[in-house]
Amino acid sequence: MAGHEFPEPADRKQVSDSLSDLRAAEESRHSCDPAFRHGVVVGFDGSTSSERALAYAIGMARRSGSGLIIVHVANRLPTTVWAGCEPPVFVDVPDHRTEVLGLELACADYLSEVPWILVERGGDICHELEEVGREYSADAIVVGSTHGIVGRIFGSVAGRLARRAQRPVVVIP
Repeated sequence: MAGHEFPEPADRKQVSDSLSDLRAAEESRHSCDPAFRHGVVVGFDGSTSSERALAYAIGMARRSGSGLIIVHVANRLPTTVWAGCEPPVFVDVPDHRTEVLGLELACADYLSEVPWILVERGGDICHELEEVGREYSADAIVVGSTHGIVGRIFGSVAGRLARRAQRPVVVIP
């Protein structure tokens, strides 16, 4: 049929090689803002020690010219606390604290010096901080020290994180 062109359908997909598909999948998995790649992760819950850790992390991010990834880990409690059943299973407790912390941080003047994001996670604090650090290829994780009897009985977050983290951990007293 000379003289006639058949337009390609709009929904027709191009055939591509598997190597480019792998690269595209890898890029989409790690597609975070470049300002936060190799940034500083800080655990923040609004406590006095986490506020000191945040202040230190802000200075660290400013000096290195990187972004700040503020992580709030929502509460998870064993169901044995609630129902007395075995084996212990973890349940997410509604935690609206992240919204409140986000509003407080958005209004804070001291955060205007560095680019920052607030990430909410649920689960074990140590695991989640390290996971966020891995996702953003963080240069360091900054946490406040745990004071009180809970830290003495169960071990502090800072101590557990320092033992298992794959990147430097800075503990602020």
